[in-house]
Amino acid sequence: MSIAEKLQSKTPRRSGSNKQVRLRLVHVDFWSAMKVSAVLGLVLGIVQLVVVFVMWTLLQVVGLFAKLDEVLRDILAQPDFAIASILSLPQVMMFSLLVAVLNFVVITVMGAVIAVLYNLSVRVTGGLQVGYANQ
Repeated sequence: MSIAEKLQSKTPRRSGSNKQVRLRLVHVDFWSAMKVSAVLGLVLGIVQLVVVFVMWTLLQVVGLFAKLDEVLRDILAQPDFAIASILSLPQVMMFSLLVAVLNFVVITVMGAVIAVLYNLSVRVTGGLQVGYANQ
């Protein structure tokens, strides 16, 4: 009998059944939830700014603002009307930045509030039961 065969015979055989473990989530750390929600808010804010920039650029390239200018000039009877003076890229990006900052604050606060509410509800419900399987 070779050494490899001896080592192989000493390793425990895996049984066909998987061991399942059930754990209960009874506490969510306040600062951890706040940090995760802050990172999520930051990422969503950056995504929002990029999407607004791409959409504004796409609408400019397609010529939607020029067509909108023509229609609004006819409706308003003002030959010097330009929608670009109202919806210029810097103005749109500043508004989007303001909304992104507000979203960041709201998402961060909501993550912390949800953690506190979950910790309070654990006293009544006993927590969230989660099952894990060892394969």
